[in-house]
Amino acid sequence: MESDTAVRRIKASGTQRYAAQDGEGARDRCEDNGYSGDPKRKPEVRLLLLREGLAAALLSGFVLLLWGLVHLSLQQLVIGKPSGEFNAERARRHLEQITSVGPRPVGSQENEVLTVGYLLEQIESIRVRTAPGPHQVTVDVQRPTGSFSIDFLGGFTSFYDRVTNIAVKLEPKGGAQHLMLANCHFDTVANSPGASDDAVSCAVMLEVLHALANQSTPLHHGVVFLFNGAEENILQASHGFITQHPWAKQVRAFINLEAAGVGGKEVVFQTGPENPWLVKAYVHAAQHPFASVVGQEVFQSGIIPSDTDFRIYRDFGNIPGIDLAFIENGFIYHTKYDTANRILTDSIQRAGDNILAVLKHLVTSEKLADSSEYRHGNMVFFDLLGVVAVAYPARVGTIFNYMVATATFLYLAKKASLPGNRGGRYVRDLACATGVAVLGWFVTLLSVLIVALLITLLGRSMFWYTHFYAAICLYGAAATGKMILIHTLAKNLYYGGVRLVELGDLYFDVSLLLWCCSLVWLTQRGLCSAYVPMLMVAFPLVTRLLLTKEFKHRGASLKYSGLYLLGLALPYVHFMFLIWVVFEIFTPIMGRSGTEIPPEVVMASLVTLAIVFLSSFFLHFIYLVRSTKWILAALGSVFVVMFLLVSAGLFFPYSGNPKSPRPKRIFLQHTTRTFHNLQGQVESRDSGIWINSFDFTAVQHITPQIPEINDTIRTRCREDRPFCGYPWFLPVKFLSRKNWYLPAPEVSPGSPVDFSLLSKEETSWGTVKMTFSVKGPSHMSLYLMPHRGASLTTWSLGDGTPQFDLNGEYFVFYSHGLDAPTWTFWFEIQPPTEPDPAGPEGMISVAISTHYFFGEDRRTAQLEEILHKIPTWAFPSSWVSTYDMYRY
Repeated sequence: MESDTAVRRIKASGTQRYAAQDGEGARDRCEDNGYSGDPKRKPEVRLLLLREGLAAALLSGFVLLLWGLVHLSLQQLVIGKPSGEFNAERARRHLEQITSVGPRPVGSQENEVLTVGYLLEQIESIRVRTAPGPHQVTVDVQRPTGSFSIDFLGGFTSFYDRVTNIAVKLEPKGGAQHLMLANCHFDTVANSPGASDDAVSCAVMLEVLHALANQSTPLHHGVVFLFNGAEENILQASHGFITQHPWAKQVRAFINLEAAGVGGKEVVFQTGPENPWLVKAYVHAAQHPFASVVGQEVFQSGIIPSDTDFRIYRDFGNIPGIDLAFIENGFIYHTKYDTANRILTDSIQRAGDNILAVLKHLVTSEKLADSSEYRHGNMVFFDLLGVVAVAYPARVGTIFNYMVATATFLYLAKKASLPGNRGGRYVRDLACATGVAVLGWFVTLLSVLIVALLITLLGRSMFWYTHFYAAICLYGAAATGKMILIHTLAKNLYYGGVRLVELGDLYFDVSLLLWCCSLVWLTQRGLCSAYVPMLMVAFPLVTRLLLTKEFKHRGASLKYSGLYLLGLALPYVHFMFLIWVVFEIFTPIMGRSGTEIPPEVVMASLVTLAIVFLSSFFLHFIYLVRSTKWILAALGSVFVVMFLLVSAGLFFPYSGNPKSPRPKRIFLQHTTRTFHNLQGQVESRDSGIWINSFDFTAVQHITPQIPEINDTIRTRCREDRPFCGYPWFLPVKFLSRKNWYLPAPEVSPGSPVDFSLLSKEETSWGTVKMTFSVKGPSHMSLYLMPHRGASLTTWSLGDGTPQFDLNGEYFVFYSHGLDAPTWTFWFEIQPPTEPDPAGPEGMISVAISTHYFFGEDRRTAQLEEILHKIPTWAFPSSWVSTYDMYRY
């Protein structure tokens, strides 16, 4: 490697000198960078600058190596040899048997009879075989009825009747006063065999029950294995258990097994609230740790549109727990592709090893007996490539964070106090450089968002859904190129004659300062995720201090560059793992996030932010290379080629490839709608196939395949009808405002809904009490829309206080198991003081929709006909429904 003078001249002629002048001639401007010592000294002429190609190779090689390590760690499902206590092959047989019956929606024979029968048979077999041992197994089939309100999806109320729970208590033969709860659910959505969500968890729990029951040493505490039969109906069965079952009072903590993807590693993404001893137990006992407090804080922020039974046990049971979920390959979550063969046996083995080890640890722990004594405090926890888990109290983390921040500010203060930097020169230069960096990031993000907008306007949204790295090439090349261009211009034009090594030093300090500010801000907000900027400050700072002499005497030598990158390896590999988690979760979510969220904006923002964060400690290399023209040319070429390829439509968003499907989700309901006036007479009635697309591309790619589904049949929301007058199964109309209604013959379910007003009476306190009865299928939705001036005051549901959604309407989700009685409910409404002449008649509109998810009523000839036209790269969910509206 050749040496360079490391000097940038302002003019073509003249002696190569440091641009800042001493004494009276010093310029009091931001570009005076004479902070490195005596301004009279001549520049070091043997300081090295990196060659452009070498710098590009070093940095890209570093990033690719760490990215490879992240993927290698994700593929290494089981570390070391299994203990032999958990039999993954037997658990797999359970999984295959449970999923063999197909989808298992609540109320179906598959869920309530076949699956329940199989689970009871296996539990009884375990009970009989282990009866001579030191433990006893007690089984209780619970069929609870109840109601609650929840603020999920904008807020609604749930009512369930005779849903199924299978509760199994394993305890010493002398009994146990304190219980640990392990929860899974065996029900599914109506269109999926639900292997990962959540049959595999129930299979794991059966085998964990078998392993614990066969132990020769008695447990100190008991374990309740809850096989929950109504989780997909928005957490109903868990509510029935924790609020009504007699064993619930003895439960001190829980482990919940869930899925937001198919297979891979199960990650701990929620713990608590507080109770740091649970995290310690997991870290101590889990054989294959995989956990992140960042995931916990992101999930609990509400950004991810999902929820688990964890919420129910936490909010209604007031007990702490651990929430685990499979998160990989969320593209096929809740689809027909969620089958047993896609779940590797090693995934089952690692989940079983972890759950068994953690349960064994907890049921022998003294802390379980009086968990309230150890309640207070949070934990910082994370793993390093799945090899080792790190956990420490949040208060200790706060001390660490402030120590690192203090060290950083001392480091910067020392530089500011050097003889040549007095008078605030270094501080001004640092502030100006920070402004350049932040402005560069802002301009970069804005530029990439403009590209995303162009892609959207060209009709190429979600091109990356099947081709993820195409987004990296397009948006990543644009973001990286833009940042390098901005700093290259700053180096050549703004900093004209300043030595490049001095600029490199300055911009390292800028990166350190910005990460330190984020560290202090997150710590002050009490977020445990502050450990991430702590790592991103501590390791670079220590590395820089160790390499001070090398940099001072040799500049950006190959030795310095290599050791510098080595010092960044640990925080960067962990940060890249977090980036993987973000894309692994949010990329599939864009396929089911509705028609209103522009996915290109989300993806472009995520890629740009990832580039910004990853490049933060690479910024100073831009000033330590001789030139960037070939790097910019290469990035520009990649961007232009990718933009042309994407614009030409060469990257189709979806795939029906059985090995790696990326289906488009479509919902079709063959429905009949009936609208009654204030006198109870039918004022209108129609039938059709109501179509919803739950991603931004709507029917753009469907119309060429099925021409009759086009924008001529697109619906509009009737504001005078509850939930626009359509049979929404869940209150998600705010996510999907674009839907289509294809005329079709009426539906005639074999068990039609029977909806009746039983009584209507005025109360002495001025309200009107109305009582209704409903008899219908296992899934129904009730919509209440008080007219202007009227308001619901109380009702027989939830805690008695009506829970309305974001638009001021009320949504009640109803489901029942087998042999449920007629549903009776009432509400009281305060009539308007004077009628609204512009609004509908009466004081309230009430609508009931029915949903036939299984059996002969689920299909019609018209539905079958249109389903046969759906392309293989789409996954249709279809059923029959009705919608009946009444005015009162």
